[in-house]
Amino acid sequence: MNALPYEPTMTTAHHPLFQRWRWTPLLAAVALGACGSGGADQAPAPPPKPLAPPPGYSLVWADEFTKAGLPDPAKWVYDVGMNKQGWHNKELQYYSRERPENAAVQDGKLVITARLESLSTQPDWGGQRYSSARLITAGKAEWTYGFFEIRAKLPCGKGSWPAIWMLASQGEWPAGGELDIMEQVGSNPSKVFSTVHTTAGSGGNGKGGETQVPDACGAFHNYQMHWTAEQITFGIDGKPHAVYANAKTGKAAWPFDAPQFLILNIAIGGDLGGPVDDAALPIRMEVEHVRVYQPAK
Repeated sequence: MNALPYEPTMTTAHHPLFQRWRWTPLLAAVALGACGSGGADQAPAPPPKPLAPPPGYSLVWADEFTKAGLPDPAKWVYDVGMNKQGWHNKELQYYSRERPENAAVQDGKLVITARLESLSTQPDWGGQRYSSARLITAGKAEWTYGFFEIRAKLPCGKGSWPAIWMLASQGEWPAGGELDIMEQVGSNPSKVFSTVHTTAGSGGNGKGGETQVPDACGAFHNYQMHWTAEQITFGIDGKPHAVYANAKTGKAAWPFDAPQFLILNIAIGGDLGGPVDDAALPIRMEVEHVRVYQPAK
C-alpha cells in the first residue's frame, strides 16, 4: 500500500511516438524572420528574448542541496506507487524510497543514481533488474505559473531516460496537463527536448521542441521554463527553444491555470529509453539547484 500523499494514476508523457520537433510560435517567428516575404524592405524578426526571471519576480521556493544525506523530507517525496505492477511505457526500473544508493545529497548536489541491481527483498518489488529514484514535490509544494530553473548534469548510457517535469496536482492524465521541462535519452544524449501534453495533444501528439546540447552529460546547464497565463516557454541557459501559447480554446488545450508539482527522475529502458547497455550502469543525474520564481505579491 502506498503511503504517499500523492498516489499516481495514469501519468507520464514518456511515449514511443513522441515527435521530437514541432512547429511552435517561437519557431515560426524565427523561420519567418529568416525567410521574409520577398520584399526588399522586410525587417527581420527580432531574436527571442533571453529566458530569465522577469522583473518583479522573486524566489518563492528553492533547494540548493547544501545539507548532505537523504533529500530534504520537507521538500521531496519518493514516488514508488507503480513498483509492484511496473511503471508506464514498459519502463524497467524499480524506484526506491529513502535509499542513498539511489538519491542522496553530496558535495552540494542532489545525485539520482540508476543501478543494475534487483531489490528483491523489498515488499513492493515487481521483478525489476534496475533501481533508481523518482522525487516529487506533491503534497509539499505546488505552483500555478512561475519561472522554473533546474541546474543539472545529465547521465549518459544507452537505455537511460532522465526527466525534469511537472504534473497536475488534481485530475487524471492527460486532462490535467503535463509540462516536460527536460527529457533526454542515453542513445542520443546531446538531444534535449521539452513537451506539453494535454487532452488536445498528448503522447505522440504532444507539442514542443528540441535543441542540441553537446555536453549535456559532461557539464551543468540551466533547464528553464517560464509559465504564465498566456504561454509557456522552455529554454536552456537562457536560450528559448519551444513556446506553447494559450489559444484560449478551453481546457482541452490549456489546463494550465491550476497547480502542478515537480518531478525529478531517471527511468530505464521502456518505449522511449530503448535497449539498455548494462555495462554503462551505474549512471547519475546531478542537480545543483532547483529554483522557483513568481511575481511578487
